[in-house]
Amino acid sequence: MAAAALDELKRQGSGFTVVRYTVPGIKDLPVASRILFEEQKCDIVIALGMVGRLPVDKDCALVTDYGLQLVQAQAGRHILGVMVHEDEAKDDAELAFLFDRRAREHAINCYDLLFRPEELRKRAGTGQREGFADAGPVRVK
Repeated sequence: MAAAALDELKRQGSGFTVVRYTVPGIKDLPVASRILFEEQKCDIVIALGMVGRLPVDKDCALVTDYGLQLVQAQAGRHILGVMVHEDEAKDDAELAFLFDRRAREHAINCYDLLFRPEELRKRAGTGQREGFADAGPVRVK
């Protein structure tokens, strides 16, 4: 996922420095994000992680998301939490596709938050989904 996100960031443009911080598991992502903000002076964080298919894995993902939200609110800076759940895909090939696509689409969001906020405004309300197909806008009959 990190390789895909880094590749996509490079495709989007320049004007930034990437600081990479690897942790042993997803529950370590909130403190890593805080370290990146406070010690490395990062402006934004992309927190990448894989979630297993067991109920305990889902609980860990929820706890991690709460932690990321707390750090984000305290820092006043964005953390793009990019989680792929193992059971989202029907097989390993689809899982690999999802890792790549979700990481790339969040990397684009990251770049846009920093350098092209008007692009985010254009996509607002269009039902964008990172990973699989977009939901599309709400249609009123």
